Amino acid sequence: MKEGYVIRDQTKAHFITATVVDWIDVFSRKNYRDTVIECLNFCVQNKGMIVYGYVIMSNHVHLVVQSSEGKLSDLLRDFKKFTANTILRKIQNEPESRREWMLERFKLATESHSRNKNYQLWQYGNHAEEIYTAKFMWSKLDYIHMNPVRAGIVERASDYIYSSASNYVDDNGLVQIEKMDNPIVDVLKSWSFTKYNQY
Repeated sequence: MKEGYVIRDQTKAHFITATVVDWIDVFSRKNYRDTVIECLNFCVQNKGMIVYGYVIMSNHVHLVVQSSEGKLSDLLRDFKKFTANTILRKIQNEPESRREWMLERFKLATESHSRNKNYQLWQYGNHAEEIYTAKFMWSKLDYIHMNPVRAGIVERASDYIYSSASNYVDDNGLVQIEKMDNPIVDVLKSWSFTKYNQY
């Protein structure tokens, strides 16, 4: 892990990226996306996770999260471990046309790391960036919410249900989040917020 991406202050909010090994499109399937949603909601309700924003793309997840208990690294470790175990179990036991290929890739990923004995779903590291100002927070939320638009999945960010954009537009979303105040004072940031509905 690069020195610049170490979580030094466990109490602060951070922008996190969790990426599937080899950029495999695991989350092109709804049942695997739903696993991430269920785990996020469990962590919010039971483990002190505060979610400010998130998006689930086909092969990675972006989060802006904080630990109310000051244990962000532990929280992220548990989140990745649970989602990996659950998704791998689903790949092995539920209909999946890519099963053999995916499991082979996940098995190969363990060869360079001794921590995982059978399969490795997530890449190591979280590319964590500490959120140090409200402006930086909104730049990361904008980036997160516009991911599906840039990928051509939806025209409006709030139409993509596997992100927190709809939480900010109409208070409707799959995950319970802590909303940042609408930055209407700053013209540029206000434009960024309203573009969720314009695209």
